[in-house]
Amino acid sequence: MNGYGVAAKLAALGGIALLAVVLAAKGHDAGYVFHAYLIAATAIAFAVYYARDFSFALVTSRPTTEDRYLDGVVKAGMIATVFWGVAGFLVGVVIAAQLAWPALNLDLPWTTFGRLRPLHTSAVVFAFGGNALIATSLYVVQRTCRARLAFGNLAWFVFWGYQIFIVFAATGYLFGITESREYAEPEWYVDIWLTLVWVAYFLVFFGTLLKRKEPHIYVANWFYLAFIVTIAMLHIINNLAVPVSIFGSKSYSLFSGVQDALIQWWYGHNAVGFFLTAGFLGMMYYFVPKRANRPVYSYRLSIVHFWSIIFLYIWAGPHHLHYTALPDWAQTLGMVFSVMLWMPSWGGMINGLMTLSGAWDKLRTDPVLRMMVMSVAFYGMATFEGPMMSIKSVNSLSHYTDWTIGHVHSSALGWVGLISMAAVYDLVPKLWSKSGLYSDRLVSWHFWLATLGIVLYASSMWVSGIMQGLMWREYDDQGFLVYSFADSVAAMHPYYVIRMLGGLLFLTGALVMVYNLVRTVRGGERTQALPGAPAWAS
Repeated sequence: MNGYGVAAKLAALGGIALLAVVLAAKGHDAGYVFHAYLIAATAIAFAVYYARDFSFALVTSRPTTEDRYLDGVVKAGMIATVFWGVAGFLVGVVIAAQLAWPALNLDLPWTTFGRLRPLHTSAVVFAFGGNALIATSLYVVQRTCRARLAFGNLAWFVFWGYQIFIVFAATGYLFGITESREYAEPEWYVDIWLTLVWVAYFLVFFGTLLKRKEPHIYVANWFYLAFIVTIAMLHIINNLAVPVSIFGSKSYSLFSGVQDALIQWWYGHNAVGFFLTAGFLGMMYYFVPKRANRPVYSYRLSIVHFWSIIFLYIWAGPHHLHYTALPDWAQTLGMVFSVMLWMPSWGGMINGLMTLSGAWDKLRTDPVLRMMVMSVAFYGMATFEGPMMSIKSVNSLSHYTDWTIGHVHSSALGWVGLISMAAVYDLVPKLWSKSGLYSDRLVSWHFWLATLGIVLYASSMWVSGIMQGLMWREYDDQGFLVYSFADSVAAMHPYYVIRMLGGLLFLTGALVMVYNLVRTVRGGERTQALPGAPAWAS
């Protein structure tokens, strides 16, 4: 970097720090003031970094123009994925324990369930899942296009900008800064920052596709691109709001009433559809064939799967608003498209599982591939359960109950969690130039701890949710409710304890993964392959 470039960046960062101090001095609420000072501190930290002319990369020396691929940012993404995953799982165990034993809320504003719950969801969905998607997409697009990431170090801005977004969103929740919109809680200034980062992400990914040396665009890149573009559209429209003051955190949505509810769940369900489904399908379509050393079972089916998902998912959001003020035709529209989603979703599941044709024996000796296959199985189960729960007669029993919580976590932990962690296991030895993971036995332990944890979590919530729904609709001969709401809460206690134990098992598996990965990166001798493993795995 030349002296003029360093000087320009130092001037820009200095201006940002000065502006942030001014905003802090005029801030109307404590959370906003804290964020303003945090902006100033971040700008100063980066200014010190540039002033000392350190490498921008987190874990490697600055790549040269001769390097074929920019993998330093992918390495950083792997570290962030694991870190935020453990943090998110830990907070999840804490809030599960709070539901079982309310005294654990501690009567402090920043430790209550109401503030920790969005911290948990954002940490798992956007911090853990988002970093996994960004890192794997930047790895996959380079390999499948045979091209280095476009726009130089802009990918590093995406990485660091996304971490800044996560920190601002998380600390905002603890201060009570929230729009109270599911999966979209950050306030207006954090939303604006995320928009800038996401545009940069799109430019890096799409620019790499344009400069590809491979004429064909592999199907995984179609899913990643759909995830990037659609999430941008959803984020911008759902977060259209007017701040009360530029010196305060509070804003008000441009929408109101039932229109606001419809926009929110158009966003909310498609955040599931394109962030937690389409993006991770891109991951599946690259890593499962690569790990199994088999071609995709049916490339034609993958294309049909892609376009069906893209067209149908965007209409399914109204099924979250059954029996509300939303017009009945809109509710029915959401239900019909949700039911139709079952077919293309299972097309993707079948394609993923059938890719292992002729390679099923590898499941015995490769626990990473086993984890990938289990994730696809959970995907198939969740994409059957979701359409079923969207049917009005079923929804009348399931909605507002723990059944929905069980459904969400069987898919989030079983599908998103397992495929992400399997991808991390696959990439870490390659990125750090190791012959393999430190211990396949520890991966196997992780697999069984995670699977058992998911089963305990989801099954307890299915049972408790159905019981809740039945208790809430039980009437006596005179037409009065048999059970009070407090009765249903008391009946949930043993199931909440089981759920907490399931989450604890899942967290334990993640900690086993951290140990295994650290030993792998530090060069621990690989002597713990599974019995019967082939030569390439030992």
